[in-house]
Amino acid sequence: MNIIFMGTPEFSVPCLERLIADGHNVSLVVTQADKPKGRGQKLTPPPVKVCALEHDIPVLQPKSLRDAETQATLRDYAPELIVVVAYGKILPREVLELPMHGCINVHASLLPRYRGAAPIQWAVLNGESESGVTTMFMDVGLDTGDMLLKDVCPIPQDMTAGELHDRLSEMGAALLSRTIDKLQAGTLERIPQQDEESCYASMLDKSLCAMDFSKTAKQLHDQVRGLSPWPVATVERGGKKLKIHRTKVAGTCEAAPGLIVSTEPLCVACGEGTLLEICEVQAEGGKRMDAVAYFRGHPAACMTPFAD
Repeated sequence: MNIIFMGTPEFSVPCLERLIADGHNVSLVVTQADKPKGRGQKLTPPPVKVCALEHDIPVLQPKSLRDAETQATLRDYAPELIVVVAYGKILPREVLELPMHGCINVHASLLPRYRGAAPIQWAVLNGESESGVTTMFMDVGLDTGDMLLKDVCPIPQDMTAGELHDRLSEMGAALLSRTIDKLQAGTLERIPQQDEESCYASMLDKSLCAMDFSKTAKQLHDQVRGLSPWPVATVERGGKKLKIHRTKVAGTCEAAPGLIVSTEPLCVACGEGTLLEICEVQAEGGKRMDAVAYFRGHPAACMTPFAD
C-alpha cells in the first residue's frame, strides 16, 4: 500500500519501522521542523526524520498543512492511506480527504478516554491501573474519530510514564500492522466514540511539578511516576528545587504531613496518615543519585519538613 506517514517524536518511530518491515511503500514522511536542543542549542532533527533518512524516504517539514503548496505536494504522492502517529499538528479536512482509504491514527490511550496531547502521562498521574493504544479513522475533531482496534496494557504501581511510553510505542506498531491488514482485507469495523465517556489529557508543564505533602503517598507517588522523565516532580530544599525521580508508597504513620520520619530509608509523612519513601533525587546542577546518600551528605536538608 502506498502510504504517507506523519509523525515526529520517538514514540512514532516503531510504527514507521513496522510499516517498512511489512512491505508497504512509505513514499513520504511528514514531520515537524528541526529544533535547537541542548546547551549548545544545536539544530536537531526529530527522531522520525532520522529514521526516514536512514531508509532513504523523502521528508517534508511544512510549517502548516493548510497552505495550497503543501497540499499539492501531498496530492502528488497519491497516497492510498495516511498514517498519523504523534505528528503534533492538526490535519485540515483537505488532507483528511486526500487518500482513498482516509487517515488512520495511532493514539496512546484507550479512547475515548484521554484524548489530547499527553495521554500516557495523565493515565499515570491519575493512578490508572491500565492504559493501551487505539487505532482510529481521523476526522476534524481532536481524537474524536471512529475507533478501529485496541490493545490494553496494565500499568504496574511503580511504572513511570517514560516506561509506559516505551511499552505503548511498541504495542502501537503491532496494532497498526493488524489494523492495516484488516483494512486491506475489508474486515475493519468502525466504532463511534461516546463523548460522555471521554476525558482530555492536556500538555504537561512545570506548574505540575511541586509536591504537596498534604496529599496521600499514593497521589504523590503517582505524581512522581507521571512526571518522569519530564518535567519531574520537585520539592524545595534550602531555597532550591530538588528533583524527585523515584519513590515508593511505604505504609502508614501518625506524623504530620511533610515531616521526615526516617532518614535510612528516607521516609516522609503524607496526608491521611500515609508514608512515602523517597528513593532517588537530583539537586540543581547535579546528577541523579540515591536519596539516602544525598541526604547523608546534606544533613541540614533533613532538619526542616517537606511542607510549607
